[in-house]
Amino acid sequence: MKFTEYLRSRVWRRETLLAYVQILLGSLIGGAAYPLFLNANNIAPGGLTGVSMILHHFFDFLPIGTTSLVLNVPLFLLGYRSSGPIFVLRSLIATVLFSLAIDLMPLQPMTENPLLASLFGGVLLGIGLGMILRGGATTGGTDMAARMVHKRLSFISVGMFLFAFDFMVVVAAGIAFRTPEAALWAMINIYVCSKVIDAVMIGLTANKACFIISDRWESITDRILKEMDRGVTQLKARGGYSMKERPLVLAVISRSELPRVKEIVRQEDDKAFVFVTEAFEALGEGFSSLSHDQ
Repeated sequence: MKFTEYLRSRVWRRETLLAYVQILLGSLIGGAAYPLFLNANNIAPGGLTGVSMILHHFFDFLPIGTTSLVLNVPLFLLGYRSSGPIFVLRSLIATVLFSLAIDLMPLQPMTENPLLASLFGGVLLGIGLGMILRGGATTGGTDMAARMVHKRLSFISVGMFLFAFDFMVVVAAGIAFRTPEAALWAMINIYVCSKVIDAVMIGLTANKACFIISDRWESITDRILKEMDRGVTQLKARGGYSMKERPLVLAVISRSELPRVKEIVRQEDDKAFVFVTEAFEALGEGFSSLSHDQ
């Protein structure tokens, strides 16, 4: 085996191991949200797990996790071709672990306050699902069902299908639990969960992308490179009014470095035009490693 192939194989094994560790931890953390917060407060956070909670309410002998697994497996099998074998395998493993965690973890409810349960259940569930997604998997066969529906009915987007399905589950939960508040708490839980998933996926600290337009672009570029040790990209641009061509300077920096960049630009050209946007995730030299990202 060539040295480069050897290194690639080691990197592949390490990244694969990291993916499955994230899936395992995510399943345990996300699964814990149910016995700790959601089950006792009748909060059904959408998806097939929410359907399972409704069925458990009417048929107490049906475990939530196992019922969810039974409902999910056919969808995974149907989505095998459209989603790819590796993704389906990881998702199936994640779904099994997630379902077992819901049913088998010996945890007692931490609160019977539905607001606290909605918030903290959403946080735990969001962390767990976010880690599973970073591991290259999902716990919802509804994702694959959405892809299949979109493939046949292109006017129905994946997001539209998932939103409609979750909305129907939440409404059904409100009817099943005989209180509209159950649906309202579930909506809060889904919102918190989605925000936490985003935070886990893209990180809590967003970097900044600075775009600088100035006649002093050369000195600004030089100072950012030398004084801040940050890479700079020069994009070809032309003014719409003056039709004058000059580079647009792009620098991706951390939040704490933004005041320094603004000071450099101010010192070099106080008439420069600068706009700053969020760069939610920066990968590569000077930032997180691209090879280890999941």
